[in-house]
Amino acid sequence: MDYLVHHAGKKLDQQVQSAYTAHVARNAGSPPRRLTARGAATKARILAAAASLVYEGGFANTSLDDVMAATGTSKSQLYHYFADKDALIREVIKAQLGRIMAAQEAAGLREVSSWDGLQRWCDHFVTATRATQGAGGCPLGSLVGELADQSEPARRMLAECFADWQSYLSDGFKAMRDNGELAARADPAELALTMISALQGGLLMAQATRSARPLELALNMAFHHTAGYRRRPKQAGRRQ
Repeated sequence: MDYLVHHAGKKLDQQVQSAYTAHVARNAGSPPRRLTARGAATKARILAAAASLVYEGGFANTSLDDVMAATGTSKSQLYHYFADKDALIREVIKAQLGRIMAAQEAAGLREVSSWDGLQRWCDHFVTATRATQGAGGCPLGSLVGELADQSEPARRMLAECFADWQSYLSDGFKAMRDNGELAARADPAELALTMISALQGGLLMAQATRSARPLELALNMAFHHTAGYRRRPKQAGRRQ
């Protein structure tokens, strides 16, 4: 199952959940003192639960008490790892990116460095959105409306996470340019931004309309824009 999990609380499948939990554990912020293996696992568990609660109910409707109840942790344990709710939400933002990247990895999309790979990346999100009818939206994008104008630290963290997600695509586009699949004039960062922007706009409309069609159209347009920089193989015997 894709990262676009049902907001009603269905769990990620085992492969995605495993990759997601590992990503959270690897990318959890460093505390003032080094954590034991047990402490690191506890922090990752708190983050995973908080990320799911925020995705399902929103940041404003998720309290620290909710997180403690979901994880069976005490207030002292929670504050051992996170100074306050703002500190927790910044880690949650990074965890939501982990949810996305884990789902891509589980779908066999470790990188997007070919036209077939880019098409599979688009299909990945369209298929998932069709399965959920757009419910829940994007784990990362859904936080923008809640936090970007309310918390500057959270906005910066969101921007950094989107940049990381964008670099996943831009690295692939650089590889495509280097191997001759993209024209030399192509700007990998701009093309990656185009794809991510189409994805986010399409997901928002899919959530509103309960249809995957807006996302499908948006990604098709972005794909065809990117394909405008595609280098065609030279025909044998053709005068250059």
